[in-house]
Amino acid sequence: MAYEGIRAHRPLIMGRRGAVATNHPVATAAGMDVLRAGGSAADAAVAVSLTLGVVEPHMSGLGGDGFYHHWSARTGRAETFAGTGQAPAAATVARYRAEGGIPMDGPLSIQTPGKVAGLAALHAAHGAKTWGALFGPAVEAARDGFAATHALRHFCGENRKRIGADPTSAAIFLPGGAPLAVGALVTQPALAATLQRLAAEGPEDFYRGALARDIAADMATIGALVAQGDLAAVAPLFAPPVGIAWRGFEVRQTPAPSMGFAMLQMLRIVEQADLEGMGWGSAALLHLMIEAKKRAFLDREAEAGREAPDFAALLSDERTASHVAAIGARAASLPVRAMAEADTTYFCVVDAEDNAVSAIQSINGAFGSGVTGPRTGILLNNRMTYWHLDGGHANELAPGRRVRHTMNAPMVMKDGKPWMVFGTPGADNQVQVNFQVMVSCAVFGMDPQQALEAPRWTSSQPGQESNYPHGGNEVLTIERGFGEAAIAGLRERGHEVKVVGDLEGACSVEAIRMLDNGVRMAGSDPRRDGWAAAY
Repeated sequence: MAYEGIRAHRPLIMGRRGAVATNHPVATAAGMDVLRAGGSAADAAVAVSLTLGVVEPHMSGLGGDGFYHHWSARTGRAETFAGTGQAPAAATVARYRAEGGIPMDGPLSIQTPGKVAGLAALHAAHGAKTWGALFGPAVEAARDGFAATHALRHFCGENRKRIGADPTSAAIFLPGGAPLAVGALVTQPALAATLQRLAAEGPEDFYRGALARDIAADMATIGALVAQGDLAAVAPLFAPPVGIAWRGFEVRQTPAPSMGFAMLQMLRIVEQADLEGMGWGSAALLHLMIEAKKRAFLDREAEAGREAPDFAALLSDERTASHVAAIGARAASLPVRAMAEADTTYFCVVDAEDNAVSAIQSINGAFGSGVTGPRTGILLNNRMTYWHLDGGHANELAPGRRVRHTMNAPMVMKDGKPWMVFGTPGADNQVQVNFQVMVSCAVFGMDPQQALEAPRWTSSQPGQESNYPHGGNEVLTIERGFGEAAIAGLRERGHEVKVVGDLEGACSVEAIRMLDNGVRMAGSDPRRDGWAAAY
């Protein structure tokens, strides 16, 4: 089934041997070079990950975290590798209460970075090329420079205060006190040297070697709580994905500490409804999906952060039925709690052997803490802002604990093999936009490029934001491409609608769809710098 109602303005990229879709053309090229040279999907993922950390510095990097979801065609096995650091040993509730709370940026917002551990675990399990052979594009982009895009200039301007407070960050991203000009070459020599060391010495050096000592020295210089012992304590998490059967597919998600299960709950809530009969983009379908999102977010807040959430109960027929029964004809007001925006990057890879990687990584907020290590050139995260300071909460801060993450890396299976890998950055918007992409492709037959360019919505609830203290409101943000009739229908159902322009909604999705004949269809979102390639 093909959907004729959405015209995509970018071409659908197709190939027979491999495909890469990332949020930056330079990173996509890095992944494609690895695949063409005979590398595996895991090898290409390492090259893409490292390169994105250079050319999309406001989204991810060595100073953040990442989740990597891998499918092995040889073994038929799916695994997730989570590189997520713990709260520093010195990060106590009492310490932050004395500070007046956890700051949104600056040194005290920095948590121990875990991305390198997760990336190294993925490579150790499934890499075909050597670790050091995958650093070339990232080193080149950091050493020789890459051209600033419109998106990077925009983020520099929006976050001028955050990055301007740190002299090292300001020198790189606010030269002369102004946001980078489009086309300006951005060089990061200290980061290039760090990447070269990491390539030569291996990931162990990042946590327990000479590089770890330099990172810890940077942390001490800037006044962060992360110490050498915190770095030495980092270890990757290995776990199978959590999944559901859904309308002839198996939809898999990254498990805790990811909150990806919320997407699975949304799918379960709408599973038995006549989605096709409602029609794509209709007010009836949009209302149902939005209300399903609201119900799932109640469970997300209550359960996410526990070391072992009860996924069986959360995704059970009984829990699903209770949510379905609670959805009415009018928009419900469902505050998540009685009582900031984060940024990330997503990419996916499929290689010639049909191995697949769905990957997401982040430094949390745009430019993370805003602080760059003066020795290492590593831009550091502000992941501490996700912790709770109130006692008894599932996500309460404790030294050595791992915080919950909005990051999630879906993979959809059909007949025992990958059907589509896709995902998006966007903090609390991630799972709800992934939900829309899944319905558009699996129910209405859109190809990836159509689904990614199609109008989208994002729902906010009071108290839903993952940064603490929680923000949020009752607003439904919707792109005008849905049309006047659908928007009017939502208002009639009680939704507080905010209409934005075409391609002005949240997130930046990347996707690869695998056909039975071996063709890979790759799509990229024009809302940022996304780019897809295949051969």
